[in-house]
Amino acid sequence: MLQGRVGDRVILESKRTGQPAREGEILEVLGAGEGVHYHVRWKDGHESTFFPSGGSITVIHKATKAGAGKTPTSPRR
Repeated sequence: MLQGRVGDRVILESKRTGQPAREGEILEVLGAGEGVHYHVRWKDGHESTFFPSGGSITVIHKATKAGAGKTPTSPRR
């Protein structure tokens, strides 16, 4: 499973047909390895501790500032 980092967005698919997915931002990564879980602020403003299960979460990594706005360059000769 893809592990999230602070600032990443998470999308939690609904278990019920016709219900929208929940979206939020990871505020804190708790635990480690197989026991990782997250403190998440959901789009509706609520915060909770989320324990992901297989296939239930999509993590969208936040872009880092180090590579933002830079274009690849060719090596100088």
